[in-house]
Amino acid sequence: MSTSTPVQIDRERIRELTEREEARLNERTGGSGETYSRAQQVLTGGVASSYQARDPWPIYLERGAGPKVWDVDGNEMLDFHNGFGSMVQGHAHPAIGRAISERYAQGTHFAAPTEDAIIVGAELARRWGLPKWRYTNSGSEATMDAIRIARAHTGRDDVLKIFGSYHGHHDTVMVSIGVAYDAIGDRDHLQSLPYGGGIPQSTVDHVHAVHFNDAEAMERKIVALDRDGRKPACVIMEAAMMNLGVVLPQDGYLDEVREITRRHGVVLIFDEVKTGLCIAAGGATERFGVTPDLVTLAKALGGGLPTGAIGGSDEVMQCVEDGTVYQVGTYNGNPLGMAAARANLLEVMTPEAYDHLAMLNDRILAGCRSVIEEFALPGYAVGIGSKGCVTFSPVPVVDYETFKANQDAELCDLAWLFNMNRGIFMTPGREEEWTLSVTHQADHVDRYVEVFREMASDLTR
Repeated sequence: MSTSTPVQIDRERIRELTEREEARLNERTGGSGETYSRAQQVLTGGVASSYQARDPWPIYLERGAGPKVWDVDGNEMLDFHNGFGSMVQGHAHPAIGRAISERYAQGTHFAAPTEDAIIVGAELARRWGLPKWRYTNSGSEATMDAIRIARAHTGRDDVLKIFGSYHGHHDTVMVSIGVAYDAIGDRDHLQSLPYGGGIPQSTVDHVHAVHFNDAEAMERKIVALDRDGRKPACVIMEAAMMNLGVVLPQDGYLDEVREITRRHGVVLIFDEVKTGLCIAAGGATERFGVTPDLVTLAKALGGGLPTGAIGGSDEVMQCVEDGTVYQVGTYNGNPLGMAAARANLLEVMTPEAYDHLAMLNDRILAGCRSVIEEFALPGYAVGIGSKGCVTFSPVPVVDYETFKANQDAELCDLAWLFNMNRGIFMTPGREEEWTLSVTHQADHVDRYVEVFREMASDLTR
């Protein structure tokens, strides 16, 4: 947080700048507008995923190389989006390209295990300290299967999650995510609410939520559910950071969660789909010294190919080993994905790569904090590993409740537009953050800070 008294940002000035920047972006992306007209004829909403939608049109990309991407209008941008954090390796990394090319010449799919699947599993086991692994094709599949494994292992149906955390798009976890602040209920009686249509109420009724950074509330909820004969099979949570921008676990919180779940016989699942390889070689386990019963990975694992994984203890994964749980998928462990993951783990995401990412993130955080201090902005910069953000809030955000109550959505929207118009490609929305890649350099993060300083100056003059 800034040590200066934050200035009161003129709301009319925010709206004025937003209108200006929206007009500029629309003018610069006419090719995307034309592409959108064609895409609407065959793609629902003109996009492949609802998270890609934007009014009046999405920005359609054409190619990427290293830390840069180009849209269909030829606009060159430094990529701080990186496929929602998937491309921490940078685009078209030569080591991953070689691995894919060599594997392609030998056949791309068999629905049978290959040597690379063993090599990748061994490296993941080394990094996370969890001995047994299975593969999926996405983060959603990984969390879906992890919950099923936990249910089979415990013989229970209910699930406990963190309010506001996203764990993929299967029904069980599409509960208590982005909902109106005044609909969530009080801290000990949070409402289980579906995230969009098509989710059966019977599924919603099996899911319960507590706030992040509140271990005592988690234990109270477990005890209350147990008293009702509904002890949860598992707690699934983002461990390294809650994806509301970046919300870090407070000191000791993860240790308390680990102790509580172990004492009550509840399976602890760390969802590291977004953070896994991005915040440390061994994710939250390495960073915070806490080992869950199950961990889920995806996004950055495949180096640009759709690859996911589930790691677990011998005890919890026994129900897969003995056939109680059918953890299946035709493309699980696909040879192309495994070849890319092997090269990614052994040649790209090395100790030197993590040193480089730490240097870059320290530099961008220091720069953003300097701007916040200089212009007395209501906010703060926070980061971990390759991830970080500027949170526009006058108080620290520690959970969904403080996020909804304090984070400035209008400033977030303006920051996205400001960046896009100055060659910085960013994740949209108030819940996202920057992800650096190993191909970014100091001058790239300096450019990010320079654009932030320009926006701060425009806001406060």
